[in-house]
Amino acid sequence: MANLRELTHREDRLAGGHRLCAGCGASIAVRQVLLGAGEDPVVVGCATGCLEVSTTMYPYSSWKTPFIHNAFENAAATISGVESAFKGLARAGKIDPDKKVRFVAFGGDGGTYDIGLQALSGAMERGHDMVYVCYDNGAYMNTGIQRSSATPKGAWATTAEVGAAQAGKQQRRKDLTQIMAAHGIPYAAQASISHWKDLTSKAEKAFATPGPAFLNVFAPCPRGWRIPSNQTVEIAKMAVQTGFWPLYEVEDGVWRQTVKVVNRKPVEEFLKPQGRFKHLFAPGNEELLAEIQSDVDSTWDQLQARFAGA
Repeated sequence: MANLRELTHREDRLAGGHRLCAGCGASIAVRQVLLGAGEDPVVVGCATGCLEVSTTMYPYSSWKTPFIHNAFENAAATISGVESAFKGLARAGKIDPDKKVRFVAFGGDGGTYDIGLQALSGAMERGHDMVYVCYDNGAYMNTGIQRSSATPKGAWATTAEVGAAQAGKQQRRKDLTQIMAAHGIPYAAQASISHWKDLTSKAEKAFATPGPAFLNVFAPCPRGWRIPSNQTVEIAKMAVQTGFWPLYEVEDGVWRQTVKVVNRKPVEEFLKPQGRFKHLFAPGNEELLAEIQSDVDSTWDQLQARFAGA
């Protein structure tokens, strides 16, 4: 795996000057992931969302790679088609079959957990040599902070309001990383922008893996989470330290925790700094807060059992 000195000498394939918000976790995720591609050429596909609309304002582009924008729901299908076309041209002798080209798709949690799940599942099952990266910011941020299936229980969103009838989203978030691992793909991992070495190492593994690989990257959104723009990385780090977002990988069916947390902090230390959870700390919501902690604990224990059995 590349060390810090080597990484600093690699080209940054997402240029500055884009129109993503200050402190946006998505741009940090993209830059760290693409460092893992090494010197090989990369073809990028991107679902409609914050990342796409803010980096490709016509007639400009922040991407220093071939870039394909597609619909909200089919980033995985598009990039799997590009990978298949490349292989077909190689078989026909029209391009060098030994030429290394990496194929990667990026999507937010709306375009990955929800609308794009069919296309993602199909691409993984078919075994395309590609990497799919979800930058998980926990809602449909680009269209107005609507809840997604990645939105945590208790979070405020514009379609999960706080009031007499409910205190934010009522359901637990979907565990997409485990769903992808259940496809039996060669590599799946959960990472965070707060742990750059862990993330870039996982990206290197994903790009080097023959066949499909999936990365789920925790990428806070200051606008939607109601946090200061200079707190993005700190909030992401707290998600790891509380066990809300465990860092692990599943490589050829072997589960391994990549960043160990010896003394987990209470989940309220992750929740409290975020405006989308401020109602949880008002009188009357103690039971919901305890329920969220219980959910985190049960998922943590379940994962620890998998790691122990590896």
